[in-house]
Amino acid sequence: MLCEKCGKNNATTHIRSVVNGVVKELNLCSHCAALEGYTGISHNSLAGMLASMLGDVTEHRTIAEKVKCPVCGADFHTIAESGKVGCAECYKTFRKELLPYLKRVHGSTHHAGKVPNSAPLAVVPQKETVEDLRFELNRLVSEEKYEQAAVIRDKIKKMEAENNE
Repeated sequence: MLCEKCGKNNATTHIRSVVNGVVKELNLCSHCAALEGYTGISHNSLAGMLASMLGDVTEHRTIAEKVKCPVCGADFHTIAESGKVGCAECYKTFRKELLPYLKRVHGSTHHAGKVPNSAPLAVVPQKETVEDLRFELNRLVSEEKYEQAAVIRDKIKKMEAENNE
């Protein structure tokens, strides 16, 4: 298959985009793909998938709406093209635009992460909140499980003391 732009070389890059429900396909040689800016994005990677999904959004943003991240200076257009977020602040700056796509890619918009077993307790996020423990305490008392309730009560006191320090 020949390149649809130059008509000379074999097409090595195949681009499929969906804009307003219309599927557009473009077959380019590596030279024309580079001229069009399609280098470095692997559509087999998460970054490539994110870039292709975010691409439609950038068409709807006007130049006046271009917001830049206050930390790294990235704009949403750059993030959409590369499929990579510049820094942690970008997630806050472009939250509204990113959330639907993160949910579609990851199935969730919340990242829990992992913590090594060797990490100190201060680093490990508290899975239980005081509110959760109070709910559990009330449940145990209503079931007359007083010994277990006392353990939970002590946990609550300890957590509150740590928070007040």
